[in-house]
Amino acid sequence: MIVAGSMIGSAIFIVSADMSRQLGSSGWLLLSWIIAGVLTITAALSYGELASMMPQAGGQYVYLRESFSPTLGFLYGWTLFLIIQTGTVAAVAIGFARFLGVLWPTIGESHYVIEPVHVTSGYAVSLSTAQLVAVLVILLLTWSNTRGLNYGKVIQNVFTTSKIASLAGLIVAGILFGRNAAAIHANFSAMWSPSGYVPIAAGISAATGYGLFVALCVSQVGSLFAADAWNNITFTAGEVKNPRRNIPLSLALGSGMVIGLYLLVNLAYLFTLPLNAIQHAESDRVATATLQAVFPGLGVTLMALAIMVSTFGCINGMLLTGSRAYYAMARDGLFFRRTGILNRAGVPGVALIVQGVWAALLVVPRTYDPLTGKYGNLYSNLLDYVVSAVLIFYILTIIGIFRLRRTKPLAERPYKTFGYPVVPALYIVGASVILVILLCYRTATTLPGLVLIASGLPVYILFRAVSPRGTENVLPEKE
Repeated sequence: MIVAGSMIGSAIFIVSADMSRQLGSSGWLLLSWIIAGVLTITAALSYGELASMMPQAGGQYVYLRESFSPTLGFLYGWTLFLIIQTGTVAAVAIGFARFLGVLWPTIGESHYVIEPVHVTSGYAVSLSTAQLVAVLVILLLTWSNTRGLNYGKVIQNVFTTSKIASLAGLIVAGILFGRNAAAIHANFSAMWSPSGYVPIAAGISAATGYGLFVALCVSQVGSLFAADAWNNITFTAGEVKNPRRNIPLSLALGSGMVIGLYLLVNLAYLFTLPLNAIQHAESDRVATATLQAVFPGLGVTLMALAIMVSTFGCINGMLLTGSRAYYAMARDGLFFRRTGILNRAGVPGVALIVQGVWAALLVVPRTYDPLTGKYGNLYSNLLDYVVSAVLIFYILTIIGIFRLRRTKPLAERPYKTFGYPVVPALYIVGASVILVILLCYRTATTLPGLVLIASGLPVYILFRAVSPRGTENVLPEKE
């Protein structure tokens, strides 16, 4: 439930529009999702070995610490706190508020409680009714998780079950009831012939072989973001029953199930809508357009309810799990000391509060375009930087499997990576190629991701100065 619930947010209902504009055909769109699925599942299978070796709170932070150094572990944890986890929570919370606004028009990003106050010519702060709802949802779920693991568990189970049912309903509606013979013929009779695409860069588009390769790599920003957060279960290892067995199983089964659902959802889109309708769906809301085609007049409402359920459960899962990483960092003297203390309910209450407050604060800043007079959200820009940062840490973590096989050959490994060394090597190569293409063709959003990671270095030095004892390697060797 944590793996599936953290993965499924609002992106699956939206990102296929932009991906289809980049790729220009149904076949390449589906292949792009398959590539994302292969990368996600190979990574999940690889992480299982690390999870079985180190069933401790903190997950990926611990893996990087043990595989390489406390410095690299901290840089991951710092980036997780700064934007990966909290920025995603802020984005998903605004998504919840936007779709609540479909049912309750008073909720909107242009309906202000506090009008925008400009900090610079390009940035402002404001509090719209949508922002207020987003902040309240974050704080509510933060509070409920401080009450104990059972509260977070119940919310996670109920809402994840509901969102899986919603995805299943969308699939059935699109494939069985919304079958559009004209759309199916148009989408699958020439499924590998790009049309209606937009250039990736000057002279680079899906019209040429190289351009199509670049488009496939760039489109992974959408699909990998939609499939991300599968690793969040590793943060909670200290609270999972029989973690050496159950976390590897959770990673494999949860990510596999979600990827399967994502592929079927995209088939539902293609069975119902012609490609140009997917490419030009209003506000990129492909799922809404699909349900509207199946249930005229009801589709918008049904999709709004489904996305609200999905985003609510996603926020809960990310708040629950992320706090455990900061708890583990604090226990190593590499984060605010009080975040490493459990409250009376047996959960890291201060870590939850610090995370929730920062995520809520990320909702408030706005970007401003003087040419159009339109406001955006700062976290939207930050999220553009997330995929490159996440890929870097995923690649390094999986390289850590090879490193630990060499440096700690006798350590207990209840689960060993399926298909080693081919499966982890496949992820490393595939993700590295995507990262290089993003550096070349999405430089403006990739380099800032590296800057965000590097910003953790002075913070690390500061924490080490305050807590000079540092981090001890706690991974035991098997006798």
